[in-house]
Amino acid sequence: MELRVLKYFLIVAREENITRAANLLHVTQPTLSRQLMQLEEELEVKLFQRGKHSISLTEDGLRLKRRAQEIIALADKTKAEFYGKAEALSGEVAIGCGETQNMSFLSERMRRFRTVHPLVSFQIYSATADDIKDRIEQGLLDIGLLMEPVNISKYEFIRMEKKERWGVLVPVNSPLSEKECVTAMDLKEIPLLIPGRQSVQHELSSWFGLNFENIEIAAAYNLIGNAANMVRHQVGTALCFDLDFRYDDLKFIPLSPSIETGAVLVWKKNQMFTNTVHEFVHFLRNTK
Repeated sequence: MELRVLKYFLIVAREENITRAANLLHVTQPTLSRQLMQLEEELEVKLFQRGKHSISLTEDGLRLKRRAQEIIALADKTKAEFYGKAEALSGEVAIGCGETQNMSFLSERMRRFRTVHPLVSFQIYSATADDIKDRIEQGLLDIGLLMEPVNISKYEFIRMEKKERWGVLVPVNSPLSEKECVTAMDLKEIPLLIPGRQSVQHELSSWFGLNFENIEIAAAYNLIGNAANMVRHQVGTALCFDLDFRYDDLKFIPLSPSIETGAVLVWKKNQMFTNTVHEFVHFLRNTK
């Protein structure tokens, strides 16, 4: 399976049209069609549903699309690492980040590092801890800023000083907005938006106690921006961290009794980093 053919496949999947994709790739339509048929033969699956004027991905095609995107990203990252060896400190540091106020710690270190090494750039990928760990294992990310609870036995880490406070995000006209804090009983029979991570849901179930069996879950989410939009459109009340975001039409109210969650900055033990990533990790560990 060649990287060139995978790139062809991704362009065709995006354009949903062989002729248009062939024009973009500067190859003939018969050549492109032959490459795709050979890819299907190699994998022994059907990747496209072919119509008169457009094509669409089959279930196997969607599966290959996800894998192809990961493979191309890893290949590009590897190429960039070797390309940057000529310069002492240049190239990219790929970091996965959960939604946390501890991002301020990381942002400040990135700024200070680039004042000394302006040729270094950062790639930031925002996701949950589970997704970030998967991408670290795949070699797509160098470092992860993870929200607990999370298993970090395979990683070197720096524990962040700031803990995140849990609460609810509600419309300003909600009856809950008049409260200084909310209890489990306050959330009874209210549609809730909860984080999608199972480990986080387990932590929240401990806070709810016996009331957890009776709560109404309207949706699960992984990023607070979309959750805030759902709160705004009255899908439900979001259980979330106080990320110090300011919404004119929404209000954050802390939970009572309070819950706090920690964060850790991690990288793989005994990982062979590029010189740039190695120096940034050293900077993180030794800079106050």
